[in-house]
Amino acid sequence: MNAEDPTAAFRVEARELLDQVEQALLDLSYRLDDAALIDSVFRGLHTLKGSGAMFGFDSLAAFTHHIEGAFDRVRKGRARATAELVATVLAARDHMRALVEGDAISADGEAILARLAAAVDAPAVEPAAPVRPVAPDTAATGGWQLSFRLPRQALAHGTNALALLDELRALGDCTLVAHRGAIPPLDQLAERDCHVGWAATLRGDVPRAAIDDVFLFVLDDMELSVTPLPPVGTAAGARGAAAAPDRAAPETRAPRRVARAVQGELVRVPAARLDTLMDRVGELVIAQSRLSQLAGDRHDLVLRSVAEEIERLAAELRDTMMVLRMVPVASLFGRFRRLVHDLARETGKAIALETAGESTEIDKTVSERLFDPLVHILRNACDHGLEEAGERIAVGKPATGIVRLAAYQAGGAAVITVSDDGRGIVRERVRAKAEASGLVAPGQALADAELLALIFHPGFSTAAAVTNLSGRGVGMDVVKREIERLRGTIELVSTEGAGTTITLRIPLTLAIIDGLLVRVGTGRYVIPLAAVEECLELTAEEDRRSLGRSLITLRDRLVPFLRLRELFATAAPPDPHQKIVVVATGRERVGLVVDQIIGSHQTVVKALSPFHQGIGTFSGATILGDGGVALILDVAQLVARGQQAESALGQAA
Repeated sequence: MNAEDPTAAFRVEARELLDQVEQALLDLSYRLDDAALIDSVFRGLHTLKGSGAMFGFDSLAAFTHHIEGAFDRVRKGRARATAELVATVLAARDHMRALVEGDAISADGEAILARLAAAVDAPAVEPAAPVRPVAPDTAATGGWQLSFRLPRQALAHGTNALALLDELRALGDCTLVAHRGAIPPLDQLAERDCHVGWAATLRGDVPRAAIDDVFLFVLDDMELSVTPLPPVGTAAGARGAAAAPDRAAPETRAPRRVARAVQGELVRVPAARLDTLMDRVGELVIAQSRLSQLAGDRHDLVLRSVAEEIERLAAELRDTMMVLRMVPVASLFGRFRRLVHDLARETGKAIALETAGESTEIDKTVSERLFDPLVHILRNACDHGLEEAGERIAVGKPATGIVRLAAYQAGGAAVITVSDDGRGIVRERVRAKAEASGLVAPGQALADAELLALIFHPGFSTAAAVTNLSGRGVGMDVVKREIERLRGTIELVSTEGAGTTITLRIPLTLAIIDGLLVRVGTGRYVIPLAAVEECLELTAEEDRRSLGRSLITLRDRLVPFLRLRELFATAAPPDPHQKIVVVATGRERVGLVVDQIIGSHQTVVKALSPFHQGIGTFSGATILGDGGVALILDVAQLVARGQQAESALGQAA
């Protein structure tokens, strides 16, 4: 984004405003009489309308004006907030987003405005009392006498003074007089400074809050005094009253100052620049690794000292860069509130979304790539996991179904769970579908985890009827594949009648990982350290004894292992003291037989070429300190291969 492009800056601000409006609307859907939420929606719409007109988005300003007007009626108690009104304004919010991006269709807007008129014209509660209590001094039947001066930098910051005056005149019978005494001589005039003040007489039954709304975004920095006028025909006893600046209550002004102070400490940086900086840090880590290796090969204490200092600084820079790329999962979870709201309306179910651990932070790239898998999981939970209200009540459950999103950090990974309190997965259906599809033989013994794992098979579904929303299991293979591309794991636990929980375990970052460097033959490979459980020695005798079975006993449990020499077709003779690196994904473990464990390694992940991406055994590559290349093993793929080998051995036995 070009920092000097005002249109691009407006689009960024407009997206944030629309997101805030959406969250307020979703909150309002649960508390339809919440005056603070109604005001929040109105302020967001009011700001968007004014900013849109200022930056030339006339269609957006015109459309938003209708939505703002509808909410103003609700705000003043002339209409009531309903679920249908909230749903309509959410649809309007989507249309406004399209107008911001420049790809809207006018017919959509006309249909939404028709729905809006019907929703607002619904019978109101009689008498039409205001939504919020009005203090005695917030309205004046005679009007107001105003004296105000905008902040000097208002024009430079994008404020349209003429638009503010037009809004003020629209409130009632308004007379404006400009005060030009503070305008400096021409040779001292700064063209972007605002030097004019105004006096205004505003007659009519105008709430005091309406005046504040006009100046909402300059209120704390401008000069403003407001004095009530007496009703027409009465003595003007208030004419001599002192014009006290009555802008907002102190408790209201204080949060604004705090919010602005916090905003002042933030700098908006395009994501592409962070990605570029991360690439540079990765290259620095590689160069530092090479320097450390060179220093280790020489007996130069000064060189070693410098290499150690650069290693320390590079590590600190890497950690700082990682923090810069981290975002709280709240930004991800917040996007699903609208999804669940729409699914509840479409399915006719009462659904509540609960979230926990929203302060847990993950890499921004991980957050972006998690969105689609989580959307699919949530659709399954809402459409096929949760029962209808009548069915829930019949089995002693509350009518409202619960979908819960939770996150927490465990070591170098983020754990995200999606759970529901629905009907759970019926094992008989899974088995019947698997047998009908030829995935398992009739009557074949399967552990519960193996049975549930069938849901991740391509095209598998237990839904009695596939809807346009989802089919429990349809596409779960795609979800699993995407999670594994993130070097993560997915687990499913379900209790019939009580619900289902899906657990995703994802690395906190994808750019730089801690790895275990190993050697197989003459090749070197990196195993992500987060997946490593322990390392064992495989003696020549144990190696011979395990030929044909490839199983070891580890604390009274059989664990399959893969000989990477065979997998990679290594021609060099094996090391006499081979090692087994035990890795795990979720509950499944497998051993990887290597010739040598070289040690830990800070691994800068490089993407594989399109030609090599389909191999499956490797998830990336890295450059070593000596300039050589080491492939990063895809642990999820290797564990799956080990489990398949174990199943084949069990069937042969």
